[in-house]
Amino acid sequence: MRKPAWIFDLDNTLHDASPHVFPHINRSMTAYLREHLALDDAAANELRLRYWRRYGATLLGLMRHHGTDPHHFLWHTHQFPELERMVVADTAALAAIRRLPGRKILFSNSPVHYAEAVVRVLGLESWFDALYAIEHVRFEPKPSPAAFRRLLRAERLPPERAVMVEDSLANLRTAKRLGMKTVWVTREPRSPAYVDVRVASVGALRRLADDLARR
Repeated sequence: MRKPAWIFDLDNTLHDASPHVFPHINRSMTAYLREHLALDDAAANELRLRYWRRYGATLLGLMRHHGTDPHHFLWHTHQFPELERMVVADTAALAAIRRLPGRKILFSNSPVHYAEAVVRVLGLESWFDALYAIEHVRFEPKPSPAAFRRLLRAERLPPERAVMVEDSLANLRTAKRLGMKTVWVTREPRSPAYVDVRVASVGALRRLADDLARR
């Protein structure tokens, strides 16, 4: 596989969203449900989790059952006045992305305004050839096969030329079923069969690029 297209997830792949970003989003979503559905805190949080578990995204449950405007929801739940302080990343590891052969594409379930803001904080604006956020896949998030297919069609990219770099096994399972190569960003000691390569951080990708090309 000559010059693959590298498709990168954003949260918990290019930066650690667990300490600050994800808790902030969860609180913001719970507050949104409390305000717009007239729920108390406990009921709002329970509904947020129920929709997330059932549909893979709280937004999908709100759209299907409450007619929620996705643009309004995403804008109000992804506001980060102190984003620079909240983003945790290994800048030395990220530098390896720039040296990878082939195109680089960002593919996130987050809204475009948030994804672009995080990319700016990370200093990666000029490193990616394209960015796909949830708006670009008609609000149908990963791991839906439709989301992947929309990206592949838009980029005129055969799946066998794509390498999906993700922290989510569910997303990697879909990518593999579509014919993509898969890289799991994790510190877990073992990986399922649909994972081609396991790395602790994206900093290891450059030395593994040739091995992936041979698979």
